[in-house]
Amino acid sequence: MPNSVSLPNNNRATEQVVVFSIGEYTFAISAAAVQEIRNTDSLGGMVMVLESVIVPKVRHVIERDSRSYYVVSGFDHFHLPASRPTTILILAKAPTAILVDRIEEMAEMRTIVTLPRSFHGKERAWYRGLTILEGKVVPVVDPKGFLTVDELQSLRQMASDQTAARETVHSGGELP
Repeated sequence: MPNSVSLPNNNRATEQVVVFSIGEYTFAISAAAVQEIRNTDSLGGMVMVLESVIVPKVRHVIERDSRSYYVVSGFDHFHLPASRPTTILILAKAPTAILVDRIEEMAEMRTIVTLPRSFHGKERAWYRGLTILEGKVVPVVDPKGFLTVDELQSLRQMASDQTAARETVHSGGELP
């Protein structure tokens, strides 16, 4: 009787991911977490510059469809060398947009492995886990990990204060 060969189970559930790069580093994020992918050149007048740097990784706010999205610099967030981002991922269920260098591809993720215990700092909130795409280990980003509740609260207050100050100036009032 011939030896039976066990074939890998290819019937596992898959998840669509957006594979993106910041500098020479590759990441993946669930495609369901991304509402829109835009070139930074196409944002035009939708971007407001934040004048005070309470959260250094956030310097801009995008206003879209009556919602504010705080733009997180991917290289600042992940503590990577500075790069020249050309693409922005606007997230679906968070008031966050991420500046990245480029989109590599859309891919199917078959499995995600929990982070090893050696990941013990902030990165535990940054990543859902690790996956293998095209023979390469890729961290899978948690869309909720870009801004903490405290950071969001500070950013909302700062944006509100900045908008109120601009309205005062435009209505003929003076800045305090």
